[in-house]
Amino acid sequence: MLRQYELVERVRRYDPEADEALINRAYVFSMQAHGSQKRASGDPYFSHPIEVAGILTDLRLDDETIVTAILHDTIEDTVATYEEIERLFGPNVARMVDGVTKLSKIEAQSESERAAENLRKFLLAMSDDIRVLLVKLADRLHNMRTLHHIPNEAKRRRIAKETMDIYAPLAERVGMYEFMKEMQTLAFQILEPEAYESITKRLAQLQEGGGDRIARIASGLTLLLGRHGIQAEVTGREKHPYSIWRKMTERHISFEQLSDVMAFRCVVADTEQCYRTLGLIHERWPMVPGRFKDYVSTPKRNGYRSLHTSVIHNEKVRIEIQIRSEAMHAQAEYGYAAHWAYKQGTAADIGGTKVSWIRDLVEILDHAESPEELLEHTRMAMYQDRIFAFTPNGELIQLPKGSTPIDFAYAVHTDLGNQAVGAKVNGRLVPLRTAIQNGDQVQILKSAAQQPQPEWLNFVVTGKARASLRRFVRHKEREEMIALGRKFYEEIVSRLPAPLGPDALGQALKRLHLGDESALMEAIARRTIDDAAVAEALMPGAAGIARPATRPLPQRDAVSIRGLTPGVAFRLADCCHPVPGDRIVGLRRPDAPVEVHTIDCASLASGSADADWVDLAWGDKSDGGTARLSVILRNEPGALGAMASILGAHAANILNLTLVHRDGSFHTFLVDLEVHDLAHLMRILAALRAADAIAQAERVRLGDEERWEAA
Repeated sequence: MLRQYELVERVRRYDPEADEALINRAYVFSMQAHGSQKRASGDPYFSHPIEVAGILTDLRLDDETIVTAILHDTIEDTVATYEEIERLFGPNVARMVDGVTKLSKIEAQSESERAAENLRKFLLAMSDDIRVLLVKLADRLHNMRTLHHIPNEAKRRRIAKETMDIYAPLAERVGMYEFMKEMQTLAFQILEPEAYESITKRLAQLQEGGGDRIARIASGLTLLLGRHGIQAEVTGREKHPYSIWRKMTERHISFEQLSDVMAFRCVVADTEQCYRTLGLIHERWPMVPGRFKDYVSTPKRNGYRSLHTSVIHNEKVRIEIQIRSEAMHAQAEYGYAAHWAYKQGTAADIGGTKVSWIRDLVEILDHAESPEELLEHTRMAMYQDRIFAFTPNGELIQLPKGSTPIDFAYAVHTDLGNQAVGAKVNGRLVPLRTAIQNGDQVQILKSAAQQPQPEWLNFVVTGKARASLRRFVRHKEREEMIALGRKFYEEIVSRLPAPLGPDALGQALKRLHLGDESALMEAIARRTIDDAAVAEALMPGAAGIARPATRPLPQRDAVSIRGLTPGVAFRLADCCHPVPGDRIVGLRRPDAPVEVHTIDCASLASGSADADWVDLAWGDKSDGGTARLSVILRNEPGALGAMASILGAHAANILNLTLVHRDGSFHTFLVDLEVHDLAHLMRILAALRAADAIAQAERVRLGDEERWEAA
């Protein structure tokens, strides 16, 4: 453990103006506050915050951050209070200590809820001052170094998984690659002990077999650059075990097939020499196609700048080479800590506008509804390989691999994502589910009348886009459930034996133990409260005799579903494909959208014992539905074209076309069509039946498809 004077000397070595008295007070306060507490290793507990502070001195951080590290566990694990820390060490230190403090004492039902609450508070504090993140990363790194002292294996694995999922990606996002690598290696050792042991053994064998190969290659690089007047510091190493294991699993290859196990770094004077060095290396050795990345002209979101390339060396091995200037190297080693300027008051800038990904994480906090959703979206936002894409104005947007134009739109701005109707990639109109490639220029087409589409959730990959879409779908679903519930409520009231008094609804809410009118309407729509119970609560004694659940209710008027979105508050049944104009009924099951069927649907005769029937109506001017047709075409040239021409002439969009049966003279197709209403569908069927190329055209009912497939 660092002694008090050793810690002070470390700080004063790089910051002679540091507040020595402040550090000394913090050291003594932490030692007294933690008292006789012990760690799992048996060491005094206060040794941990002192070691965390020592890690941060290697990053040359300011005195307030060092003091925060010394005090970071006092509020959580001792009797010290926020007010006491603020009085003795100032508001900045108190705020940062509070940000780092975990919420281990909160009353939560599950580990995921505790983890989510810890992460929520931590990210909000980090968005205010990124020094909170730096302290937390050092805290987690030291905990990982001593994790083997914890006897409980399940606890060790939980901490290691949290480190791999949350803290290692956070370290990578702020450019602290050494922190990231060490965390990943230590976590990998706990989570995959057999794989870790196997890879480390093979690395040891490689070192024995290759002798001083890394030193020879590094020396050759130094000589090559020196002959051309470039003074470079060249270092080489083998990649760390987790990096090797991840490549093996991603590429589905063995250790022997992995060719780029060695990596070299060339640190030169300036940017010009970076590109000269790259040219000399590519001139000397053949480059591996697809392995060159220019992070100098297009830096990563964390500010990382470097040239990456892979070449096939003389010794018949593939090696990775990173080329960077001294300034770039400082950034790569220390990340945002290399920008240190808190004495000049730029902390808010570093924690805010310059770190846009932090803003994305904070926005995810606002959109996530459950702890599991928060953790899922945060991991997605932090822990994926990145690509670079550009706006039409040349602004650089970084995204995970596999991102779509919808992900791009939400990355630019939430409102742009909500209003997206189309996209152009490199000037060409593309579907919204198209995967964006590295270097693409993306233009989002928008409309103020557009709303996010629930089906986008099937292909978006970024946490921000997924969180925004889920939030919209939740709000839309609740709004429509309340609107549908209100229609059911009005229908229930119409069947009561007498008009309701002005206080009846308020009294009913009390009897049903519901907070407000909206909660009642949503419960009615979701059938979490029976209609008879609602009637009884509104007018005691009015429920009457229990009604059968398998026949339509004795309603006075059909409930209109006009104005609601299919798939949200109600779902059109796949068995009968109802369209506006059909006589329809609804099946209401607990906590599910109303299922809409045609009145003659065969499926209503079975499987509906757990559902209430309600008489439904489309409402005036309802428009749009999907109909399924069976069309038998003569086996002759142009028959399919004739069918398509008829459908096009009637403005019916084909959603799906499936060949279900073929014989010598006829072909049978199932056709899914977008139609306006039943009258539109009847006109289409009449036109199809009149065509010479079409032998038969019918609307599909339940059971027809099975008969055709059997035939």
